[in-house]
Amino acid sequence: MEIRLQVNGVCQGQVNVIGKRGNQVELSRPMRRYRTLFLSDMHLGTRGCQAHLLVDFLRYHDADTIYLVGDIIDGWRLRKSWYWPQSHNDVVQKLLRKGRKGSKIIYVPGNHDEMLREYCGHSFGSIELKLRDIYELADGRRFLVIHGDEFDVVVCNAKWLAFLGDWAYRVAISFNTLFNAVRRRLGFGYWSLSAWLKYKVKNAVSFIGNFEKALSDEAERHNVDGVICGHIHHAANHKMGNIDYVNIGDWVESCTAVVEHNDGRLEIIRWLEERPVVETPDVVKSQVAA
Repeated sequence: MEIRLQVNGVCQGQVNVIGKRGNQVELSRPMRRYRTLFLSDMHLGTRGCQAHLLVDFLRYHDADTIYLVGDIIDGWRLRKSWYWPQSHNDVVQKLLRKGRKGSKIIYVPGNHDEMLREYCGHSFGSIELKLRDIYELADGRRFLVIHGDEFDVVVCNAKWLAFLGDWAYRVAISFNTLFNAVRRRLGFGYWSLSAWLKYKVKNAVSFIGNFEKALSDEAERHNVDGVICGHIHHAANHKMGNIDYVNIGDWVESCTAVVEHNDGRLEIIRWLEERPVVETPDVVKSQVAA
């Protein structure tokens, strides 16, 4: 079935409807293929992971090389209680299928999946584990790829505080999930409490700035042009002095990824803003029901 989509009153042409979720219509979209796709901080095994959105993203995006930059599986939570719904299994299957079809997959473990660090240097099928990597873009720039928890003072020097912070973060995410369920029923879009707090709380802003500086300094020590990391759930792509600082973000709050185009250009994809789903106004609802 096709409907005519309008954005801000401007006709965007006809699109295919492939499904419906509540008061939303899911639209078809062509597959995008990139030179490289960077993903991090999925936290599979936790209730906060937005696995259904990640499955949607993987349906429409592919790459010659896929980097999984830490905290893909949340071993901290799985050790305490087992939570692994079908949607989390779907994410793993999607990634493995891309590997079978020819994508090179490099897994750089983080602190939540640190149990995999002892296997770095080994390959398991299409997945190669590395503690860190130096990656060269199509335009010749060289980037350090690293999760980044090594430069988090709390994780390094006060792990008990990191676990406490993880608990507080999960409480905020649980509240955020309930809050957004109500927002969806009222017809509003997704809103992230924890992301808002990061922008508003002075100490959080200071922590982000210090983290970015530490990672940029590490890139300079490796004599590379930039750094690609994760860990702090705060997507970014900007200059820190002479270093290109790129943070991939996460799939708990912001649902972001970083892609490399064939010319070497890096871009943040914010899937909550770009996914092929539209809120259904009355005119669309009537067409879907027809």
